[in-house]
Amino acid sequence: SWDFLGLNQTVKRNATAESNVIVGVLDSGIWPESDSFSDEGFGPPPKKWKGACKGGQNFTCNNKLIGARAYHSDSARDTDGHGTHTASTAAGNNVVNASFYGLAEGIARGGVPSARIAAYKVCDDKECTSEDILAGFDDAIADGVDLISVSLGLDIPVYFYQDSVAIGAFHAAEKGVLVMQSAGNSGTTGFQFVSSVAPWILSVAASTTDRLFVDKVVLGNGWKTLTGLSVNSFSLNRTKVPLVYGLQATSYCNEADARACHGHCLNKTLVKNKIVLCDEMDGVDAAYDAGALGVITKYDLDDVSFVVPLPAITLSSKDYDLVISYFNSTKEPKAEIFRSETIKDKFAPIVASFSSRGPNAFVPDILKARIGLIT
Repeated sequence: SWDFLGLNQTVKRNATAESNVIVGVLDSGIWPESDSFSDEGFGPPPKKWKGACKGGQNFTCNNKLIGARAYHSDSARDTDGHGTHTASTAAGNNVVNASFYGLAEGIARGGVPSARIAAYKVCDDKECTSEDILAGFDDAIADGVDLISVSLGLDIPVYFYQDSVAIGAFHAAEKGVLVMQSAGNSGTTGFQFVSSVAPWILSVAASTTDRLFVDKVVLGNGWKTLTGLSVNSFSLNRTKVPLVYGLQATSYCNEADARACHGHCLNKTLVKNKIVLCDEMDGVDAAYDAGALGVITKYDLDDVSFVVPLPAITLSSKDYDLVISYFNSTKEPKAEIFRSETIKDKFAPIVASFSSRGPNAFVPDILKARIGLIT
């Protein structure tokens, strides 16, 4: 998407000017040891920087990652991954031969690789309180950042005075600090669910990448091969594994929860050394926790590949129903899930299906005609 915005690898850059830019990131923290935040080749922080490195125990800043603060926890270290992702997207270094366990090898880079980063951990264990968000804004403004990236928000739009991000961003705008906020992830809900509606915020949509992560599942002894999506770095080593449906792998959940593999429905004994069929994507983590060998599930968005902790594949509803039919009609149903592959997506970038859409539900006369596309 940086290429789409005119910031490709060959564009002429002014590294000296860019190194004077400080990007504040309000998110789930940051992983300071990542190569994206190495300070090799960086000089000291800009003189305008007034912040501090208060990342907690065993957390070290440098001339790239020049500051860190935590609010709801004792450490600014990112245990979720989201903050590290957004920080590297905005201003991560050029990292060659980057990949996800060998998948999608290439160059990882942010929009402004020479810029400095200050991380403000305002979210912990998926919780982002208004108090922490506003404290993060106050500190970022006082520390001297030039831009603030906030890839968090509500699932639905609310009035400006009820939105801590809108309030904090207003104070930032008063000080000449531009705030960028994600538009939201409620695109499948319909129109008018964009949560970044304040006119003083640059709203950023999610876009597709130029690569798709696809994998395959083979049913039985080659009876059927189906293609689905997931970021699956695991392999079953060409082994056919018995299938079990979530509905048959529990004795204490109702039918709907059992089919979806909700919560603690799965019986560890019944899923051991088996691939579990789960009607909902949330069943992947439940199957992993129960000790299953793999998961087949369904998810109808064709531009989303989830990172999975075990061999797993998401299929369209149509293909998933084929698997269920095979399971119900076969005495000893088995399957093999293959490791993911990456293929070129010639249509990228386009707005991702999950990205929230406008128009503004509360102030429809404010139209943000140009929303940035950044993955």
